[in-house]
Amino acid sequence: MDRKRELKQQYKETPVEAGIFQIKNVQNNKIYIGSTKNLKTLNGIKFMLENNGFTTSKALQAEWKQFGKEAFTFELLEKLKKNDDPFVTEKEALAELEDKWLEKVQPYGERGYNHQK
Repeated sequence: MDRKRELKQQYKETPVEAGIFQIKNVQNNKIYIGSTKNLKTLNGIKFMLENNGFTTSKALQAEWKQFGKEAFTFELLEKLKKNDDPFVTEKEALAELEDKWLEKVQPYGERGYNHQK
């Protein structure tokens, strides 16, 4: 019981970090670029994909079902750096960072699962 309490406390003390991640299909090299305010939630994204509940990209969800979870890798691309500028919100900074990665990787059409904005 002490170990469980210790792990719970460790989880609470771990800082919440925002960032950009990539899900890659290693069978066809298609990529999905996403962002999250809390990188700890990547397990939740895996859970949604495994339970047919990932509505952000229907194409990714369909291929997850077709190829299985073994065909996909998750990778952290960049953590959001803390910004002391009071005029820039974390949400805005994260969206800007995601746009930078979308521009760089171009995961659209045959190359990926994202939709162009």
